[in-house]
Amino acid sequence: MMRLNRILLSVVLLALALTVQVTVLARLHLPGAVPDLVLLTVLGLALVFGHTGGALAGFGAGLLADLAPPADHAVGSYALVLCVIGYLAGLTKPDTGQHRSATLPMIAVGVAAVSSTLLYAAVGALTGDTAVGVGGLSGLVFTAALYDLLLAPFTVPLVMAAARRTERSPASSAESGPATLAGSGGMSGWLAPGTSLRSRTPRLGRTRIGSQRGSVLGRDTRNRAVKLKGVKRL
Repeated sequence: MMRLNRILLSVVLLALALTVQVTVLARLHLPGAVPDLVLLTVLGLALVFGHTGGALAGFGAGLLADLAPPADHAVGSYALVLCVIGYLAGLTKPDTGQHRSATLPMIAVGVAAVSSTLLYAAVGALTGDTAVGVGGLSGLVFTAALYDLLLAPFTVPLVMAAARRTERSPASSAESGPATLAGSGGMSGWLAPGTSLRSRTPRLGRTRIGSQRGSVLGRDTRNRAVKLKGVKRL
């Protein structure tokens, strides 16, 4: 169920990001590179899903971008680039499953923006695509990193928040819910919240032992009184 939710969410977010990038961002005619909303979406998914999910999301997003018009490069070039970027970004996922600050995600965005441009130029050189020249490569790298870093705070946190919802299993939450109720509000008496078995048992033990000692001492006192009275009587 969780894998199906991941796939559905990834398809919806990547399709939406690609549509906005092709129909809106590409028509702004900004100097240098085009803001890569698809790359930012892949990074947001990879930071939550890990390296495997990031690689799959990157490959699927890159393949969609290769097939989307106007496609003037070899099919599979951007899929390879985003697959590598998604895999590497997913490796930064902490063991706890959640980043404590935005520092590491923003560093990942900057490194991914530069690396994706360089990798795309390298793959294009291997496949004979000379659309990206060596002379204009530095300008593309700078503008791509600048645009992606400016756009990242408005996109990556939203993608990560949506991806985290698919990580919460309904079955586990349903199982933990009754257990929590049984361990806190469901139980009463000596297992109620704020008390413990260790704290309650010694008190009971001391009370019983004290009462037993009191009763024994009371009996001894009464017996001694009777004996003393008997002695006096004698």
